[in-house]
Amino acid sequence: MTVKPKPVDMPAPAGQSDNPPLLAIRDLSLRFRTYGGYVHALRQVSLHIARGETLAIVGESGSGKSVTSQAIMGLLPRSTAQITGGSILFEERELTTLKPAQWRQLQGRRIALIFQDPMTALNPTLTIGEQMTEGVRRHLHYTVSQARDKAIQMLELVGISSPEQRLRQFPHELSGGMRQRIVIAIALMCDPDLLIADEPTTALDVTIQAQILALFADIQAHTGVAIMLITHDLGVVAGIADRVTVMYAGQCVETADVHTLFSDPAHPYTQALLASVPRLDMPAASLKAIAGQPPDLFAPPAGCAFAARCAHALRVCSQIEPPVTGLSDQGWVRCWLQDPRAPRPA
Repeated sequence: MTVKPKPVDMPAPAGQSDNPPLLAIRDLSLRFRTYGGYVHALRQVSLHIARGETLAIVGESGSGKSVTSQAIMGLLPRSTAQITGGSILFEERELTTLKPAQWRQLQGRRIALIFQDPMTALNPTLTIGEQMTEGVRRHLHYTVSQARDKAIQMLELVGISSPEQRLRQFPHELSGGMRQRIVIAIALMCDPDLLIADEPTTALDVTIQAQILALFADIQAHTGVAIMLITHDLGVVAGIADRVTVMYAGQCVETADVHTLFSDPAHPYTQALLASVPRLDMPAASLKAIAGQPPDLFAPPAGCAFAARCAHALRVCSQIEPPVTGLSDQGWVRCWLQDPRAPRPA
């Protein structure tokens, strides 16, 4: 049986849409060369994000979330990473063919990245002021005075008190939550169009996490920046995202608006993720772990990557890669159970 995947959730090609997305990734495949062979880290990844939108990318460790962000930012190791197919379009401009000098014009200026650990994202030997003003002085050619004024403005935007004093301090003099706010402020210094936040609340306690999420919403309201939020925490997703893309084993397996994803998840992996999230109204014994292990990406399976762990897997699931099935204007799923010919699970 031969099944041609239905193209869903893909913006119209350049020139065919009055309002093209800010970022569009189409069928991106990427592998890393290692001593043991090639690791197929991304396999036909497709997603898009509109201006002013918040797209969350969720999935367990190793699913390809951070690799996707590195590909968008041009931070892949050139000696080992190889893009084997697909495209990354930013404002309809192909990024996969850019040269290093062209990447440097985008990095930090049009696309900014917030790393997950503020302890390692900041240089311990430089003051906060030096680190905040470097980008605008290089990209926007600000004077020292202009750069300092911009830094003070950004520190006030992210809720840092006494901003003039903070510019003279070193990272070790600040708390973890304050360092994370400063990392966000640095990313916003050049007024980027796209802000990629890679696990921005992982190293923070619950109270500070809530403050950082509220800060993202406030920043977006003030600046209109598009946010790509990479996380494994579905609680974070529920509070901030407009749409959600679920990744598993280097593939996007489901995309939906945030309300649909939580109320009516279509892919068994998404359902399993939601079933493993603790809630106040449920006993601890009802939590369900996802049995088994993710597939070996040195030799990805021929069919659905989740088939070996899926309680509803059909025979075809392990043999043929599932097609993409559209569920709504903004939603789709890569699963044989959603095919019209599939039997309905009980």
